[in-house]
Amino acid sequence: MKSAATSAPLFVGPFAIGTLSAPGGAAFPGLVVPDGRVLDLRAALDEPALTALALLERWDEELPLLRRLADEPAGDWLPLDDLSVHAPVEPRQIFQSGANYRQHVIDLEVAHRSPDDPRTVEEARAEVAAIMDRRAAEDLPYVFIGLPTTITGPYDDVVLPSWAKKPDWELELAAVISRPAQRVAVEEALEYVAGYTIANDLTDRATVFRRDMPAIGTDWLRCKNAPGFTPLGPWIVPAGSVADPSDLRVTLKLNGETMQDESTKDMIFGVARMVSYISQTARLLPGDLVLTGSPAGNGMHWGRLLRDGDVMDGSVTGLGAQRTRCVAEEAS
Repeated sequence: MKSAATSAPLFVGPFAIGTLSAPGGAAFPGLVVPDGRVLDLRAALDEPALTALALLERWDEELPLLRRLADEPAGDWLPLDDLSVHAPVEPRQIFQSGANYRQHVIDLEVAHRSPDDPRTVEEARAEVAAIMDRRAAEDLPYVFIGLPTTITGPYDDVVLPSWAKKPDWELELAAVISRPAQRVAVEEALEYVAGYTIANDLTDRATVFRRDMPAIGTDWLRCKNAPGFTPLGPWIVPAGSVADPSDLRVTLKLNGETMQDESTKDMIFGVARMVSYISQTARLLPGDLVLTGSPAGNGMHWGRLLRDGDVMDGSVTGLGAQRTRCVAEEAS
């Protein structure tokens, strides 16, 4: 766990929510302001056992108070540099979107082509582009479920399992749910979003597809759910501070070199359509994460997968930045 750097603006808006800890202390939900001060919400709300998840369960009720606390200079404010930053929330459910960035899907299709595929690169790209256009018109997002045990902090090391032969990055915008949502309309879906954060949805490309049973297709359990495969945070920035979630820049650098740098405008299905679609089947709960997919520029595109010692720097406009180092697990 490393503390966040405060030399650059932390996030957009007057405050954000994080989960932090002092040296040797228990993690606590904190109200973070842009100048690098933190208010322990356990004390401010007189709830010693308060968690970020519990706060999100009554988000609409507490939001006006959080705004007032952010405006008050008085109080027992702590310097962010003295604290460790953890994942901002421990979700009960994680809903992950696949194939939601047009250019990303095209790149993956070309990268995963069979050696005997008769199509040229140009033909493959054109065919996939037409499929994406049909998907957008039919309003059928592709969503699967992840495990909460994949969540790790925004500055924690990421352990690459010894069995993962092609570990890859996928930086994403993540929506954080504020209240139970089931069968909500697209027009109302954003009312159920408390805020936004950053997720890096790591994937082992070697185990995405079941080679022993091709008809079954993808194996999301194997390729995406290793412990720590979803660095999250650092902050939950309230939805009211994010002017347009469909106009944010998603950027990932590997060892200082830009690999992903795309606008969320390239999403096929926006946040509202994604939340509404999920809610038609599942019941979304406060604190749940809706990962909206990753833009073009993953390791398969570049022919460069993650390895021991790599450092990933990820940022999304107005939501802050995360830095994680890759550590190879020793083979048993």
